[in-house]
Amino acid sequence: MEKQQIAVLAEKELEKLYPDAVCSLDAADPFQLLVATRLSAQCTDARVNLVTPALFRKYPDAYSLAEADVKDVEELIHSCGFFRQKAKDIIGSAQMIISVHGGTVPDTIEELTRLPGVGRKTANLIVGDVYNKPAVVADTHLIRISNRLGLVDSKDPLKVELEMKKLLSPEKSNDFCHRAVLHGRALCDARKPKCAECPLAYFCQFALTNN
Repeated sequence: MEKQQIAVLAEKELEKLYPDAVCSLDAADPFQLLVATRLSAQCTDARVNLVTPALFRKYPDAYSLAEADVKDVEELIHSCGFFRQKAKDIIGSAQMIISVHGGTVPDTIEELTRLPGVGRKTANLIVGDVYNKPAVVADTHLIRISNRLGLVDSKDPLKVELEMKKLLSPEKSNDFCHRAVLHGRALCDARKPKCAECPLAYFCQFALTNN
């Protein structure tokens, strides 16, 4: 089966399994989503969602966070891990969004990745979720699932992102990534995938080889 065929089947099956695929991070606007995504690095979305309400009550927008005391922000986000660097990055991003972009979160990968601490994964999430442009968020779930399906043969996030952009329908690529996260949590576990329960097993190269 060709990769393009597998991609089409995967899109259809995941859409049936997870019709309401949305980002699991809680945010009221693009800037809050950017901050929450930065906090989620090496931290669970569930933990971030416990931390951000207090953070956003005190610093609801780029203008307030740009003037925040870094020690105060560190204390508010402490439980997310790597809190010193994350505090520095989100304050720096707020300042740059105001000084360079007039207070508006930019809408391109190139501009977003110039913000402190913002990598391609975060940038693609913003571009896809906020601006509804084709995007591929190459997180650990997407990397694992796309490899198991036989769509890619790489653990490198950039290579996976670029290859999946060629294979996925542009209008469905962002939702596909959200669904891959849900599928990775529900069935396609890193250590013990539940292939016997998975509707993708009939075309998944991992399931076909290992079961």
